[in-house]
Amino acid sequence: MNVTLTRELETLIRQKVDSGKYESPSEVVREALRLLAERDEARRAQLKRLRGKVAVALDQLKRGEYVDGDVAFSDLRRKARARRASRR
Repeated sequence: MNVTLTRELETLIRQKVDSGKYESPSEVVREALRLLAERDEARRAQLKRLRGKVAVALDQLKRGEYVDGDVAFSDLRRKARARRASRR
């Protein structure tokens, strides 16, 4: 497999090898790809958790378990004012 890199990426890889942390450019690229795979997996897990929360919220909404938006924001503003006042 041949890959074309920008000068900036070539410089970065060279710096990583020169630092002594990596033995070769291939090792730097393998580590970068491993980190990319970890990030992708973390995003998939985060999306799965978010979808779960949305499903729970939709079920609650269907059961009528919700607070009107205006009421919720009013409550949040009141709590924020109380927190600010308690810090003074």
